[in-house]
Amino acid sequence: MPNDRTPPEEDRQQAEGGRQKAEDKREVAESARDDAEQFRRLSEEAREIRDHHREALEAIRQERELLRQAEEAARAAGEEARVAAEAARLATMNAVHATAETLEKTLENMKVVEEMRRTLRDIIAVNKLDPKTH
Repeated sequence: MPNDRTPPEEDRQQAEGGRQKAEDKREVAESARDDAEQFRRLSEEAREIRDHHREALEAIRQERELLRQAEEAARAAGEEARVAAEAARLATMNAVHATAETLEKTLENMKVVEEMRRTLRDIIAVNKLDPKTH
């Protein structure tokens, strides 16, 4: 009779071993699913981070473009200011020359007036000395 019991016991042990192997495979499969889900989440996070970096880089690129445009506008304004300053300098020089010419002519006129006064005084002095005029 012991031989009769051995085969069912072996069957039971084999069944138990098969059940244990199936359970182990189920746990491995579950662990693999968990790992796959974690990998999927990490991939999604990496994609979001990559998208965020791409947006940040685009914002930086746009900011650089705005700065380049501002620099160009500042350069153009500086050039315009330089041209205006040169025009103002030339206008000032012309005004100084015109003022100098005006002062020269005024001085010449003052000399003529002074010469006329001297001549008038001389005429008056000569007339006072001439007895025929009185």
